[in-house]
Amino acid sequence: MGALLLPVGSVVAVGTGVLAFVHGFRSLRLQRVIQDTPTAKVRSLAMGLVELEGRLQCRSRTNAPFSGRNCVWWEVLVQTIRQNNKGVKQWHTVHRERSGNPFYLDDGTGTALIYPQDAQVSAGDVTSEETGGFGVPEPYSTYMHDRHLGLRALYGMGPMRFQERVLEEGRAVFVLGRANPKPHAVEISMDEDVLQATGTDAYGAQHVREFDGRCMAVIRKGPRDPAFLISDRSEKSMASEYGLKAFAGLVGGPVIAMFGLWFLVELTKSSGFPQPH
Repeated sequence: MGALLLPVGSVVAVGTGVLAFVHGFRSLRLQRVIQDTPTAKVRSLAMGLVELEGRLQCRSRTNAPFSGRNCVWWEVLVQTIRQNNKGVKQWHTVHRERSGNPFYLDDGTGTALIYPQDAQVSAGDVTSEETGGFGVPEPYSTYMHDRHLGLRALYGMGPMRFQERVLEEGRAVFVLGRANPKPHAVEISMDEDVLQATGTDAYGAQHVREFDGRCMAVIRKGPRDPAFLISDRSEKSMASEYGLKAFAGLVGGPVIAMFGLWFLVELTKSSGFPQPH
């Protein structure tokens, strides 16, 4: 059995090294995009890939499902423990959900409307709670029931982890995304009945008209963009982070792959298999 694990481990090392190299190349590309894209002001925003810094503002009512906190955006994860092929137990995500409501970014010169779909969010407050099995407490049990998670009873028999990330109004963030022209839907006039029907009455018609009136563009992920980032870290910090990831992947990946390949060749030699001429 041990003899079989050695070549398998070598192949895994080669695959891990190649994968690390690919991720390193992507991180390098993203680092260069961050460094080469100047931070713009909303008022003078050009269409295309942009960097913005500002504070978040709500456009409609949104409450995080676990904590009930009022926010501009939320994400929740439902996780169970699984054992990988190496026998190591890890948390495995069985359900993920995000709010999809757009929200504003205000930098003092104007506002941009952020559509958060496909964004890599590394901002906000993250809370986590773990259960020991044999049942799931509220509000998690109701959430799993309302989302019709078919295996919720089985999940609840073992340890579970429930995570919630929340972006609250007023938080300062850095955004890298693609600016698109403001849609006609933002320009139309809205009365109180329309706003109440869309859940915006908590802020009122005056709030929405004010921010929509200052809205210069819509920010979202373009189909060919390397990433759509929303972070509470600075541009310099984000560039440094991806630079370290690039170095680890581009340098460490080939080293791991070459070691796995070398070890596999040595195993082949020692096993007495015929070598190619």
